[in-house]
Amino acid sequence: MEELQRALENRGLTVSNLPDKGRSLFTTRDFSPGEVIILQEPYVCVPNNSPAESRCDACFQSSNLKKCSACQVVYYCCSSCQKFEWKLHRLECEALSKLQKERRMAVTPSIRLMIKLYLRTKLQAEKIIPSSAVDNYKLVEALVAHMSEIDEKQLVLYAQMANLVSLILQWSDINIKEIAENFSKLACNAHTICDSELRPLGTGLYPVVSIINHSCLPNSVLLFEGRSAVVRAVQYIPKGAEVLISYIETSGSTMTRQKALKEQYHFTCTCPRCIKVGQYVDIQESASLEGYRCKDKGCSGFLIRQSDGDGFVCQQCGLVRSKEEIRKIASELKSLSDKASISTSSCDYQEAISGLKAIETLQKKLFHPFSISLMQTREKLLKILMELEDWNEALAYCRLTIPVYQRVYPGCHPLLGLQYYTCGKLEWLLGDTENAVKSLTKAVDILRITHGTSTPFMKDLLMRLEEARAEASYKLSSEE
Repeated sequence: MEELQRALENRGLTVSNLPDKGRSLFTTRDFSPGEVIILQEPYVCVPNNSPAESRCDACFQSSNLKKCSACQVVYYCCSSCQKFEWKLHRLECEALSKLQKERRMAVTPSIRLMIKLYLRTKLQAEKIIPSSAVDNYKLVEALVAHMSEIDEKQLVLYAQMANLVSLILQWSDINIKEIAENFSKLACNAHTICDSELRPLGTGLYPVVSIINHSCLPNSVLLFEGRSAVVRAVQYIPKGAEVLISYIETSGSTMTRQKALKEQYHFTCTCPRCIKVGQYVDIQESASLEGYRCKDKGCSGFLIRQSDGDGFVCQQCGLVRSKEEIRKIASELKSLSDKASISTSSCDYQEAISGLKAIETLQKKLFHPFSISLMQTREKLLKILMELEDWNEALAYCRLTIPVYQRVYPGCHPLLGLQYYTCGKLEWLLGDTENAVKSLTKAVDILRITHGTSTPFMKDLLMRLEEARAEASYKLSSEE
């Protein structure tokens, strides 16, 4: 702990223990919006390889891949990446190669992550690869496992996975109970590695980043550059403040967020947003995001269940919607959603679009205009329409999602910035240069804080904005 504190001191950070939170990360100097608070390489990480897509084990790129000829499990994009990973993969390769081919192909990313965890620890102990104050197994040992809060079914699963790891490694002194506990630690502390557009690429364990606690109103954001975890301030953080990120999708109601946190991370959030649970402002937000709309299409009120439970009453105009009416529409939605899922998974895009539009029509009748469910349906339509290169309709749906994004996310949230980016790209593609400049400017204003400016993604975005501005200026001068 002392070594870690000394290493963090140079970065303007310190670790303190809080009564209800345990280890927490605090600032020892001021941080400005967009400033990097901490950057950490993974202790271990694995790509989310699937039959449909594989990635390089070192850099997570998906092009120019060659499979390891020995184990037939791991891919590399170049000799440099293979060399970078060789000391660790040499041992993993030996262990995997001893398995029968069918069993070897069935090794999941979670199992691989645990195998790599033990191999890395072994190599550090033998001083074959270096360790440091922010890169050692003691930091993994210090992570909380929450074993006492896990149900029996999950404990059995962890035990089975631990036995499989033991079978693969074949170490005589391996501790099965410790492996099972480490699987629980991974479930609570590992992070999904995403690209700049927040598409998942893999999973990594970042023990120092894992010290940072959660808030549904965070002052920082965790994103990734390659496989490096980068935590940036999204607002001014004064000296002595706790660094906070969000562990979950924060667009849902307080009850939805609390449920997600309890199930995966085993704690109840007491952030400024969550302590309002049960208050009128929280009830209003929950009813808008996940509740029903008023029967009067001209009314923007939200509905709350009547005390007798027979219906839902609008808090603005007093109109009542019966439970039977809502149940009927919900049942139709369930049937349509099942069909749309089948069409989407089978890549029958025209059928999927038809189904999703029917769902959208019913959702507009049932849910509040700011409904998360309605937004998600429109997101699915946007994604498919972009796949089909139907740019006009894609732009129409993208614009429909923006007001909901503005409502459910803080002003400096990467998802809001990325939605402006998508909108700007579509507008520019369709020749609406003036609006493209506005959208791309909004995207840059947010994403330069959340993403920095040095990644290929951000350099491309900044270049797009400059080109759009130049084109808009040229059009304006031509008109004059």
